[in-house]
This record gives sequence, C-alpha cells and structure tokens, in this order.
Amino acid sequence: MKEENVLCATNAYKELYYFNKRFGKLPENVKKELQIALVSFTTEVGGVVTLYFEEDGTLMINTDHEENDFLYDDISAGLLTRRLQREKEELFEQLELFYRTFYMKDETDKD
Repeated sequence: MKEENVLCATNAYKELYYFNKRFGKLPENVKKELQIALVSFTTEVGGVVTLYFEEDGTLMINTDHEENDFLYDDISAGLLTRRLQREKEELFEQLELFYRTFYMKDETDKD
C-alpha cells in the first residue's frame, strides 16, 4: 500500500488517528464519520486499522497488530471488518467514486 493512497488510519497503541491531507476535499461530515468508525474499531479490537485505495480505486481495509499483542483477536478483527464494510457500503462506494474521479484522473494525466 502506497502512503499517498492511504485515506486514514488509527493506531490503538499510540492512540493516534491519521487522515491524509491529500484527501482534504472530502466534506467534514465524511471525515468525522471515518474517524468515528476507525477509532471505534480499534477501541473494540485494538491494533492498527488503515483505509486505503488500491490502484484500481477500490477502497480496502487493512488490520494489523504488534507481534506481542496477545489481546488482539484476529477473528474479531475479521468480523468487525466485514461489519464495517456492510454498514458503510454506500459511503465506501461514494469514496471509491470520489477517488476514481479526482485522483485516478490526476494520475493518468501525469503519464
């Protein structure tokens, strides 16, 4: 995953939320919704959660954890990932359209 394609991430270990300024054109309510969803995710499961765009514009969710984090539960993280995908399906589809429209166009213009 390329850093410039990361939309946002949250880290339970550092109690940190990151939003990529590259996507600053997004409305504030969308940014807030993403922050709430990701912080809630790491509060429940722990670890690190990242939303990022694949090269084709698909929005992906990546979860990770530190090697010695014995409280992190891979099964719960997987279930919560699928729940987040279901509950935010419409938002994620809109974000993919936003990315393909404004950012993939920019990438092809550079070639």
